[in-house]
Amino acid sequence: MKVKDGIVGLTVADALGVPVEFESRAYLMDNPVTEMMGHGTYNMPKGTWSDDTSLTLATMQSIVNRGKIDLEDILKEFSLYVSESKYCQYHIFDIGGTTHDAIERFDSGRPVSECGGKGERDNGNGSLMRILPLAFIPGITYEDIENVSALTHAHPRSKIACVLYVEIARSMLENDLEISEHITNSCEKIRQYYADSEEIVHFEAIFDSDYDVKEGRSYVVKTLEAALYCLLETDNYKDAVLKAVNLGRDTDTVGAVCGGLAGIYYGYDRIPQEWISDIPQIEYVFELCDNLAKFCLEKG
Repeated sequence: MKVKDGIVGLTVADALGVPVEFESRAYLMDNPVTEMMGHGTYNMPKGTWSDDTSLTLATMQSIVNRGKIDLEDILKEFSLYVSESKYCQYHIFDIGGTTHDAIERFDSGRPVSECGGKGERDNGNGSLMRILPLAFIPGITYEDIENVSALTHAHPRSKIACVLYVEIARSMLENDLEISEHITNSCEKIRQYYADSEEIVHFEAIFDSDYDVKEGRSYVVKTLEAALYCLLETDNYKDAVLKAVNLGRDTDTVGAVCGGLAGIYYGYDRIPQEWISDIPQIEYVFELCDNLAKFCLEKG
């Protein structure tokens, strides 16, 4: 199992991006991130992860605790993240509006199926950033991935983005191919599966490898496009995630989405060890990775 590779890859890249979130690409071209830093946008200590990692860990913890994907339980863990800063190193300081609204609906007693945002404007990257754990679970279906996305982001476009991302991750876990082949093969599967969906047109640039990445945007399709572009334009974990973070704007999430795949593809040992050591409470991440890996082995 490569749970540790992917989740630590995500966590490290997330923490790299936190101090410069919202900075422009132009600013980062002149002042690039080259190492783990502290303070910056949120004035947090070096190695602090954001909601990207927190909600990923919450998803993992729920699956381990329940021994299955329990949608209501995952939302309960998300709620504890908001109300008690669970899964944070210090305190909650960053959460997307669509995610926060979904958790508020859940806390007010709405059914799980009615919590996630379904509108056109609910296509931020808040479900994409936390969906990676599903790639490791044997027998996961596209419907399962869609349902976990829909806890917060229920628009079909967000669901498709999550399915494509997990499909690429699974290809990396199961096949020895070049990055471009993993992406191409996965895109073809998704294009065929969703052939009857009018939403598929929004992914044509990714399907055709026609990347137009100007900065790190929070729109789910552009986040995925930017992450894949950074993977394709580099040949190692470090360069991939630094390229992603230095796109600017939504630096932590574009970094995390890229870092999860880069971690799987290149492996844990290729993640700079000094960056891993810079993250407070990294041992907790290791523990959750081990627990999810054990669950996946037992299930598989």
